[in-house]
Amino acid sequence: MTGHAEHIVGLTTHTRRGEIKHRFRYGVDYVLIDPDATNTPRLFSRNRFNLAAVYDRDHGGPLNEGRGVQWAREVFTSGGLDCAKLQIKLLTQPRFLGRVFKPVSFWLAMDQDDLLAVIAEVSTPFGDRHSYLCQPPVHGPITRETRITTPKSLHVSPFQDVKGSYEFVFDISPDRISILIAHQNGAQGVIANLAGPRAPMTNTSLLRASLRRPLGGLRTLFLIYWQALRLRLKGAKYRNRPTPPKTEVT
Repeated sequence: MTGHAEHIVGLTTHTRRGEIKHRFRYGVDYVLIDPDATNTPRLFSRNRFNLAAVYDRDHGGPLNEGRGVQWAREVFTSGGLDCAKLQIKLLTQPRFLGRVFKPVSFWLAMDQDDLLAVIAEVSTPFGDRHSYLCQPPVHGPITRETRITTPKSLHVSPFQDVKGSYEFVFDISPDRISILIAHQNGAQGVIANLAGPRAPMTNTSLLRASLRRPLGGLRTLFLIYWQALRLRLKGAKYRNRPTPPKTEVT
């Protein structure tokens, strides 16, 4: 499906490990796009209002001050990749009718069907953002067997410490996407998974998504606060937001 905009109707699952266990699963809509492409359905737009849209300012740099794909190319280049020979794609939740909150988006550096590196762009309800450059120690394709570990740098959940590390597992096949992020901090941590089939983005699929989950980003924020309330009622300790990292990328 190279070059075509895609719609991933997926599931996201979060499992909390440790003394206080917690688990939830929700449906979610992601799009996979070439940020420079223009061959998209009429109900999808780049940098302008539509039923579904992706704005450059939502990605690539500080929250709400993004520079889009140019920023991603700079980060991949800093990791030793030749972006002139690669295709950069963005996997993200689109805005629906202008509403937006994207807990995590992914920039994918592709050489044909081979995934060479990923930038995981993490945003929080506290107004912070930090990105993680994920690539194997020895340059080569990332497969489902590849495990990439980075230090945790950003305060994401008020019920988890900014300690330990993330382990990323990317399984990007021609017909399906599966991404696992495991926060490991001794016996504590959270395992998050995003998975769903790849399909062409169409006006019909976007309409169905807007009816299935009409509140868009507001729904995402509501669910985050709802799960936080459930954790608090279970007795999870609340941690105040520390100073965010000064660097944009780990």
